[in-house]
Amino acid sequence: MHFIGIDVAKDKHECCLLNGGDGRATTFTFANSHNGFAEFLLRVKSQCGDEKIKVGLESTGHYTANLLSFLNAHGFEVAVFNPLSVSLHSKADSLRRTKTDKNDSRYLAQMLMAADFKPYQKPSYHNERLKSLTRARFRLVGELQPVKNRFRRLLQILFPEIQGFFSPLYSPTALSLLEKFPSAKDIASANIVKLRNILSVGRMRLDKPDSLKALAKTSVGTYDAGAAFELKMVVQRIVFLTNQKMLFDEEIKAVMDELKSPITSIPGIGMVLGATILAEIGNRNFETSAKLLAFAGCEPATYQSGNYTATKTKMVKRGSRYMRWALFLATRAARIHSPSFAAYLSRKKSQGKHEFVALTHGMKKLIRIIHTILTKNIQYSEPF
Repeated sequence: MHFIGIDVAKDKHECCLLNGGDGRATTFTFANSHNGFAEFLLRVKSQCGDEKIKVGLESTGHYTANLLSFLNAHGFEVAVFNPLSVSLHSKADSLRRTKTDKNDSRYLAQMLMAADFKPYQKPSYHNERLKSLTRARFRLVGELQPVKNRFRRLLQILFPEIQGFFSPLYSPTALSLLEKFPSAKDIASANIVKLRNILSVGRMRLDKPDSLKALAKTSVGTYDAGAAFELKMVVQRIVFLTNQKMLFDEEIKAVMDELKSPITSIPGIGMVLGATILAEIGNRNFETSAKLLAFAGCEPATYQSGNYTATKTKMVKRGSRYMRWALFLATRAARIHSPSFAAYLSRKKSQGKHEFVALTHGMKKLIRIIHTILTKNIQYSEPF
């Protein structure tokens, strides 16, 4: 049998071909291109013949995707390693601080030869699509929040009193108004009919435009033409990003409607959070909820030495951050929608645990429920 370790990079990949029979290693580099992949196939076939081949890669995000697809298409048995495990293996192999692509490819081949790893399974169409959609939405929300913070900062300069006038502050009516009249000075001098036309879309009371105009006249806000222009641009960005988020939500809902997963029957888990959790789990079959907990990185770290065993340790946080984010939000929502969750978290708080420590216990409980619901394909019922 031959073991191939490939250290993936942007423009080229370093390959180590290890012969399991005599331990001889051959290294070569091939380009991240059609010709490079063809060269890889030619080299492997000439040296391995018809013998069985295993290939090991590090999980390096988008740099791995094309090569992984190519290897699967050509029938290679592929194992995808966590970069942390490869790093620890390389440190254990040598005390010297030498980090090269050639060494990394050799470590990958050695890890393949030393243990029997589960081969990589291509995710289903729905899981692959959900993963792309939910992670893109997560990044979009990350872009939107700083823009909203800048929006509030500009309002604090131009018209601070308006923040108590609209609820929510980012409502379509508020954004439409501020795009046309971005400061207290602009609103104070605006035609009352125009104000009424804008505010009537939000079905506000008839006296609201007059109240807003009176509020603007007594505002302590400072007029700054540059800040007013920036606020108009920020409002347009908020509207644009919010519309994009809605489009992502529609796409996610369409996939979830096809899947008909029981995960959304759990209190606190809607379409987006349910899709995120399903996408991160993928087609992995976790035998126990403890393994799913470890995959999410929500388990507490363990430290024991001699007669000492640590009783207070932090969360590992080495799993999927997208899944941890979804579980955290779902646990907070479950407290509102599920009496059993609310009672469980209250009990943890009464035991003297901090709010976030109690929430981590809630996340563990939620993972146990998710594992049971998905394994047995049943609907959630209260109390579970």
